[in-house]
Amino acid sequence: MNVLDLFKLHGQTALVTGCLRGIGRAMAEALAEAGADIVGVSAQMEPGGGETGEAVRALGREFRAYQCDFANRAALYEFIAKAKVECPPIDILVNNAGTILRTPAAEHPDEYWDQIIETNLSAPFVLTREFGRDMLQRRRGKVIFTASLLTFQGGITVPGYAASKGALASLVKAFANEWAAHGVQVNAIAPGYIATENTSALRADPVRNPAILARIPAGRWGEPDDFKGVTVFLASRASDYMSGEIVTVDGGWMGR
Repeated sequence: MNVLDLFKLHGQTALVTGCLRGIGRAMAEALAEAGADIVGVSAQMEPGGGETGEAVRALGREFRAYQCDFANRAALYEFIAKAKVECPPIDILVNNAGTILRTPAAEHPDEYWDQIIETNLSAPFVLTREFGRDMLQRRRGKVIFTASLLTFQGGITVPGYAASKGALASLVKAFANEWAAHGVQVNAIAPGYIATENTSALRADPVRNPAILARIPAGRWGEPDDFKGVTVFLASRASDYMSGEIVTVDGGWMGR
């Protein structure tokens, strides 16, 4: 087999959460470029999928758009039931949706904690369990989680976010340990400091922005397109012998 064929995703369907903008949009477009049809889910999904939907359809792939509040467990189950009826079987699940709320730990309210944990940890668990069960029956599937540098570090003024992303690493390994022998690979991507809406406050901070850049060996903030290659790799046959891994895409931050 030609090595390039390992990365082809034609005939497969990928479900990507949080795909309206930023890293999630780049992931959805990359999977479509590799041949997959996309089921896009976001809390503020626009009818038809907005610019993400347009970009995917321009590639000749199908895009099905769904709106779901990942912090609402009932809404999540309603989406899952609808998707299983209306969509083809999900071959690739990308758990990218997430939220971050900043406040010092001593002032971090229960409401922040609950919203973050439900969105960043509980929703990905439920989605993976429900769609992964179908993958296990077919003995084939790929699950990709979006982790974070705070999977490895504690951060500042983001205790809920750090807790959710730290726990995500163990969740990835827990799924991977049970499912690898059944043809389903579960891995994660840990973004470094990326120029997205979630980091706009940091990039505008006159103290922290230069401090962050000084530590990144690549000398720049990452861009969403930096995640296209690794997403296709983890979604394709090229990664069939990878399981339970957290792949950092961080410009060298963790190696510093």
